[in-house]
Amino acid sequence: MEPVATKQLSLVLAGRLRLVNTRVIPTGLKMKRRWKMNRMLGIGGVLLGMATSAACCAQTAINGASLGVPPADPAIAATLSGISPSQVQADITKLVSFGTRNTLSSMDTDLPPGQGINAAADWIESEFRSISASCGGCLEVKRDEFTEPGGSGPGSRIPKPTKLTNVYAILHGSSPDKAAPWVLVSGHYDSRVTDVMDSHSAAPGANDDASGVAVSIESARALSKLKLPGTIVFVAVAGEEQGLNGSKHLAQLAKAQGWPLVAVLNNDIVGGDTTPGDLLQDKTAVRVFSEGVPAVATPEQAKQILALGAENDSPSRELARQIAELAPAYFKPTELRPPPVGPGRARSQLVRLVPAFHPVLVLRRDRYLRGGDHTSFNGEGFAAVRFTEWRENFDHQHQTLRTEDGVEYGDLLKFVDFNYVANVARINSMMLATLASAPTEPQHVRVLTKALDNNSELAWDAAAFAPPGTTYEVVWRNSTDALWTHVQSAGAETRIKLNVSKDNVLFGVRSVDAAGHRSLPVPPVPARQ
Repeated sequence: MEPVATKQLSLVLAGRLRLVNTRVIPTGLKMKRRWKMNRMLGIGGVLLGMATSAACCAQTAINGASLGVPPADPAIAATLSGISPSQVQADITKLVSFGTRNTLSSMDTDLPPGQGINAAADWIESEFRSISASCGGCLEVKRDEFTEPGGSGPGSRIPKPTKLTNVYAILHGSSPDKAAPWVLVSGHYDSRVTDVMDSHSAAPGANDDASGVAVSIESARALSKLKLPGTIVFVAVAGEEQGLNGSKHLAQLAKAQGWPLVAVLNNDIVGGDTTPGDLLQDKTAVRVFSEGVPAVATPEQAKQILALGAENDSPSRELARQIAELAPAYFKPTELRPPPVGPGRARSQLVRLVPAFHPVLVLRRDRYLRGGDHTSFNGEGFAAVRFTEWRENFDHQHQTLRTEDGVEYGDLLKFVDFNYVANVARINSMMLATLASAPTEPQHVRVLTKALDNNSELAWDAAAFAPPGTTYEVVWRNSTDALWTHVQSAGAETRIKLNVSKDNVLFGVRSVDAAGHRSLPVPPVPARQ
């Protein structure tokens, strides 16, 4: 019989625990999680993915194959190509047109007609309903309305009871199996100026965070054309600037209603700031932030995680790592050639290779002194990451519109790169569609430690959602590597023995459907059987 502490640690690693009065209680949901390590790492030149290999019986010692770039799903690739920078531009422009989207403006009665956050919420809802109408009613559009109580403390950013509204659309999966995975994408539609309590001054919030809302809406347009077994939730939350109020309420709602979320993708400041003269911005890169030790881990579980060297294998790190693994399948370098020249003039043959758009994994929950809506979902035990542009310009965030000493302050539309936002929407949609197509994670993953030897024997239970043809594969990497480097298929078996020392590498086990869609990996915990 496995010790209770080991079972609880296994559930934390798989993302299946919530904390109630400091007690660890299984949620009973058929969801899982994993973890892994990211490093500050770009994808350019890093080959990732998986290589198929023959299934083996449980007692055969084997070596794995090196990972390569995974194949792209043609249906997903075609959907990504339809994501439109011009539509992204239209969405951001519309959100900017509401003057201010400060959360506190929901209670103001003296704003001009069509201004303020309530008008913005109504438009977002109408846009989701329009997308739903174009796909035959495929989206269930909902409003999560609640009143945030006011506070008088020195850190309070909501001085009186204030109405908040999260707007979201659910693309229900085609599978009737309640264990089929759910995934969620979000951005926050509230905005602010220098004084976060100022609910009347113009606060365009083009980058922070109309860009993230545009990612959510455009992902809905694109993915609503697909029929996927899993469910996708497209979200715009309020209250981020006042203290993550909207996302906290929605994350608690998701937990209470038992949403089997395997991944949450938060997009905040993904506009690819375009400031004249800034030579350090990288339009080919987007940062992905993820927590290490899960926020829901108890002190004892955190101690065990550190003892196992698993602090870089949290469910959120596994999510970030898989984003890095999949990106090279869908994003390729491009060639820029000189334009045609006039008759009689020699044309340059110089070709410039532009690196592929890629995620850069940051081993940090968020930036210094900053926070984001993904942490609300981390706090409820969900795997969640944050996407943010490579180089932020703080003159264009949280600033009252003005020009001082020749510097233009304010989060204005003209500083947003709509092609960049479209690429962020593509990378989000890639991950959403892949995980909504995949089986859920294997359960109760363990590495057997009864024998002292240089082999590694792993065992697991079948995934809760495992369509016909589901198989399993083990991946591993050296403890100093950021990404998986080797893979070995176990076929339909749920036990495998490798002639790789468990003391030298880090393992993960993931489910694979017949088309090659993979769940997030689950790291094993030590067990006797």
